[in-house]
Amino acid sequence: MLNHFAYRPPPDRSSGAQNSTSASDPPATRIRQGGNVTAARLVNRVQPLYSHIAREERLQGAVHLHAIIGKDGSITQLIVLNGYCSLAKSSIDAVSKWRYSPTSFSGQPVEVDTTIDVIFSLNR
Repeated sequence: MLNHFAYRPPPDRSSGAQNSTSASDPPATRIRQGGNVTAARLVNRVQPLYSHIAREERLQGAVHLHAIIGKDGSITQLIVLNGYCSLAKSSIDAVSKWRYSPTSFSGQPVEVDTTIDVIFSLNR
């Protein structure tokens, strides 16, 4: 089951780790990754369905999601940042089933804080 929380941007850390400030600190528990790096680690992608309503309304565009990928590679939190409501539900249904290869930092499994864009385009 997904946990839904209000999204707060992570603090900017040049090392990419949120919870580690020096080499003597414990390993990070969550890191921030961007789209291309995270997409490369995707091992199971479920395509979102274009809803009947969205097709009738000829809606196209991106749904921007904030996601937390768990230490096991599953999506543990998923929040819609913006996008059409008719497309957002389909995006959440699909992306919540995505699986990533687990990420480690300093040899320890970590959660990944990232954004995901789901693009909808009608064939003409």
